[in-house]
Amino acid sequence: MSRVLYRGGIVHSPVDDAATALLLQGDTIVWVGRDQDPEADGHGADQVVDLAGALVTPAFVDTHVHVTATGVALDGLDLTGCPSLGEALRRLAEHAAARPGEILIGHGWDETRWPERRPPTTAELDAAARGAACYLSRTDAHSAVVSTALLAAVPQARTHTGFEPEEPVRLDAHHIIRRYAFDSLTAQQRRRVQRRTLREAARRGIGCLHENAAPGLSSEDDLSALLELARSEPLPEVIGYWGEIGATALARRHGLAGLAGDLLADGSIGSHTACLTSPYTDEPANTGHGYRTVAEVTEHVLDCTGQGLQAGFHAIGDGALRTVLRGFEVAATLIGAERIRAARHRLEHVEMLDADMIAVMARLGITASVQPIADALWGGTGGMYANRLGGARARSMNPFRALLDAGVSLALSSDSPIMPMGPWQAIRAAVNHHNPEQRITVAEAVRAHTVGGWRAAGRDGGSLAPGKPGSLAIWNCTALDPDTRLPAMAAETEDPTCLRTILEGRTIYML
Repeated sequence: MSRVLYRGGIVHSPVDDAATALLLQGDTIVWVGRDQDPEADGHGADQVVDLAGALVTPAFVDTHVHVTATGVALDGLDLTGCPSLGEALRRLAEHAAARPGEILIGHGWDETRWPERRPPTTAELDAAARGAACYLSRTDAHSAVVSTALLAAVPQARTHTGFEPEEPVRLDAHHIIRRYAFDSLTAQQRRRVQRRTLREAARRGIGCLHENAAPGLSSEDDLSALLELARSEPLPEVIGYWGEIGATALARRHGLAGLAGDLLADGSIGSHTACLTSPYTDEPANTGHGYRTVAEVTEHVLDCTGQGLQAGFHAIGDGALRTVLRGFEVAATLIGAERIRAARHRLEHVEMLDADMIAVMARLGITASVQPIADALWGGTGGMYANRLGGARARSMNPFRALLDAGVSLALSSDSPIMPMGPWQAIRAAVNHHNPEQRITVAEAVRAHTVGGWRAAGRDGGSLAPGKPGSLAIWNCTALDPDTRLPAMAAETEDPTCLRTILEGRTIYML
């Protein structure tokens, strides 16, 4: 097996807080130390790499990604950050002109950031799309605007919950239309956009990502194609999840980690579909939508635990979280808390937790897969959370510090394409939370984006230590904190630039 020595850098390792070098043998780290140590002289190494002062961290893990949807956004019409309704329509018209005859798929509009403060009308969408079938999902992907032509192709959506004329489609109507739009991708298109996502992840220092597939978001064929692509090319590892109750056979068929991820317990705050215990401030008659009962959650947790699979749910609102965590508690009374803890179940988003809910997660060993960039985008005074929920509830959102202090395993992620795959962006957001009481340190955030990511998949890894997998990222960093030897994450500093990403000894990206 090839032996590669990296030296002359700043190595973030639990073995030595002043490490500057490490040695890989094949796919495994066999030594971590300092340049002056005998092991760093280069003898016995097949290759010596001079790090030239670069920072070395474990390769990051993004625990919540939708690979095909991300690739579609990267490859086509991405409205994330679009400044106005008028600009969004202009971009759509330009996209439509370049793709005659195709179903147009776009993502990322956010009316709360537009001066018009509203989504496009059907007439505006039809005009910009030149009469084509068009699907544009909101930034949270829990609602969308659709053209007349697309609705005509899926007329059954009109009879389902979440359809209102001249309003964005939500809930079941949205799921039906989204499935139709994404099923329109050919196998060749799907492979192209999946490859683009995985290459972009590697470029950002990500060595592993968790695909959160689910009916309506994806398909079994889509997930199978993605897993095969990741295995067959030098790309990040993909750990697969399927969000469906009772789909044990599918999980076994594809070697999935669990029936978790985007198994919906509710929707999103931005689309007014997250399930709350008290109404939305800006829609006083609405408490959102809950998809699950306590009995359904209990049955799912018991089934997955018995089958050796991880269970989990998408749960954002406090109403949904109460239902889900009560289901976990009932399951624990039936088979014992230790069996639940040993299964390493997980929850996604968990944005509206209180102290009692956090205590349940800690007691039952449930990992929190969270997206700090959400706070950077929508938190704070005047942000979307405050507008939807009021200041008091908004301030308590995304309680990262409280989760860590309670002993809950934290895993950072993007929910891409909802938010960008950007590990340092996520770390920066967690460190600079709008609520100072919920901020965590850079070292804690890095651990949550590495060790926490592997734990979220029921595996141990993510540190640079002998015997661990040789998965690492090398960074050019202009601003290091001298005490932590990690990037300074003040608002004015730049994110590090990835120079190389290595997955189990194999380079999957090099600048």
